[in-house]
Amino acid sequence: MKKLLSLVGVAMISSTLTLFVFLFFKSTYEKVKVDAVPPVIPSTYAYNLGGDSSAPSNFVSAAEKSIDAVVHVKNTATANNRFSPLDYLYGRENSNQRIGMGSGVIVSPDGFIITNNHVIEDATKIEITTNDNERYEAELVGTDPYTDIAVLKIAPKKNLPYLFFGNSDATRIGEWVLAIGNPFNLNSTVTAGIISAKARDLNARDDKNQSFLQTDAAVNRGNSGGALVNTQGELIGINTAITSFSGSFEGYSFAVPSNIARKVFEDLVEFGTTQKGILGVRGSAISPEFKEAYAEEYNISVNEGFFVGSVIEGKGAAQAGIRTGDIILSVDEVAIKKFSDLTGYLESKRPNDKVSVVINRDGEVRTLNVRLAKNDIAGFLGMQVRTLNSKDQNEFGIENGVVIDNVGEYFEGQIERGSLIIDINGERIYTIEDLERYSPQSVEWITYITPAGDKIRLRL
Repeated sequence: MKKLLSLVGVAMISSTLTLFVFLFFKSTYEKVKVDAVPPVIPSTYAYNLGGDSSAPSNFVSAAEKSIDAVVHVKNTATANNRFSPLDYLYGRENSNQRIGMGSGVIVSPDGFIITNNHVIEDATKIEITTNDNERYEAELVGTDPYTDIAVLKIAPKKNLPYLFFGNSDATRIGEWVLAIGNPFNLNSTVTAGIISAKARDLNARDDKNQSFLQTDAAVNRGNSGGALVNTQGELIGINTAITSFSGSFEGYSFAVPSNIARKVFEDLVEFGTTQKGILGVRGSAISPEFKEAYAEEYNISVNEGFFVGSVIEGKGAAQAGIRTGDIILSVDEVAIKKFSDLTGYLESKRPNDKVSVVINRDGEVRTLNVRLAKNDIAGFLGMQVRTLNSKDQNEFGIENGVVIDNVGEYFEGQIERGSLIIDINGERIYTIEDLERYSPQSVEWITYITPAGDKIRLRL
């Protein structure tokens, strides 16, 4: 009996020890399992990122919000083909029509559409086809060749889907975007990419100071005038250009920022022409070469900004106290690192708008409030021209026209500085706003008066 009791006691002690050991190792195993980092990378690419996901956005919602607001634009124009009397003699027709295709963006339910000026340039008829295959003939409301923006109007049978303007100044490099348009007549095409750069100027020597959003979303012929949208489906740009050796997309596309497009749209609808506000300064962006040449002369201690070479008398900058030698660092908290940063931001402003300008003057940072003035200076055919003032009117005995302040390289030796342009292609020129009607390709001749009073017609 004692032997039996001993065996039972040993069995109970062994069972207890076994259970204790089992529970101990089970607890330890579960703790290690919970705390351990898995040895594989999750397929979402969002593991252990502190709450910030690097996963690509879902573009379905943005595409669905946007695609019905992008339309196909067909432009019928008359080509400048020669037609001889022999064609009439032999009964040959003058079939010199030219057909162009592009895209447009509906920005109001009653049928206002934004597109590129070059999409509808010289058009005799403009047709719009919506994403649900409704076709309309469009009226041209106005154009601004300077920014390459045009506004069309159709009379829809019902309220149309449209895009809201986003804030292009708030976009960031690396942000996902969609390009929507009709490349190669492939209607309603959506491509994705990121913002590659901001305030991009494709030709610093051009008289148009460009300030594009650069993206790597695929854009080809036919995309011009289409929408660039963010992942919320907001319009942040109008697709306008590509740089390419082949003529097709090679990784770089460019869009007019929505803040500029919106301002031009509102101006054309309300005034019929754009209202440009200027600071009233001339100068150059600070580059390593510029700093090397002028750092000692002007006590330049910064590496970025816009150097004020001269201040235009009577304009807002002069009235606010900006001087030659000042360096503009920012405007309304928009950093100014290159000339296109400055011009791009001011393109979204109008005369009499007030802006806060931060300058560096001899190492001291100051903030000045500047009221923008009406722009009476413009680039035209590589020249710099301005509207007549009272002194010019007295000297020429003419009340209207534009004065050539800088001839430029192309007309050097042909046109004298200080001459007065009075007509283009036989059409009277009154102010610099009239020049916006003409692209370089459309100018056949100009008539001008020299400072000596001679009237000359120059055929281009």
